[in-house]
Amino acid sequence: MACKDSKGRLRVAAGVGVTADTFDRMGALVAAGVDALVIDTAHGHHVEVGNVLREAKKRFPKIDIVVGNIATAEAAGMLADAGADGVKVGIGPGSICTTRVVAGVGVPQLSAVYDVAKALKGTGIPLIADGGLRYSGDIVKALAAGGYSVMIGSLVAGTEESPGETIIFNGRKFKSYRGMGS
Repeated sequence: MACKDSKGRLRVAAGVGVTADTFDRMGALVAAGVDALVIDTAHGHHVEVGNVLREAKKRFPKIDIVVGNIATAEAAGMLADAGADGVKVGIGPGSICTTRVVAGVGVPQLSAVYDVAKALKGTGIPLIADGGLRYSGDIVKALAAGGYSVMIGSLVAGTEESPGETIIFNGRKFKSYRGMGS
């Protein structure tokens, strides 16, 4: 049940940051055959992110571009206006994310998903609830609040299929796990 393209190949997305070589990286990824690009940044509600998105949509009009992370309706509006094909929602909710503790910023994930979903209503732009999903019920809540899909790490990090070293601590098995952003 994998997601495949018309040629039977697995669909692939690749993330890039907002750096001096962003468009070189995007070009190389598109040439390699990616189906989508993700402009992945800790603060997606930034003028430079919008500028990069607009330029990327001009250079690669046939490639879907997902942008994030954001946590407000205002950010959703800005990215929608700039041409986003999807957005990632979540500033600091991940299980091992230190953004809220270190930087002192963030929005409760369910509130962020709900606010962004309301702002995007009628646009056809899907949102991905990224992080803050500690229990299976949190997935249901994120979808009910307007998420189209979720990104999870810690819920599956300890499974046999996940990468990472198995550690035995006090007679219990654990997997080493590192988040993506912080």
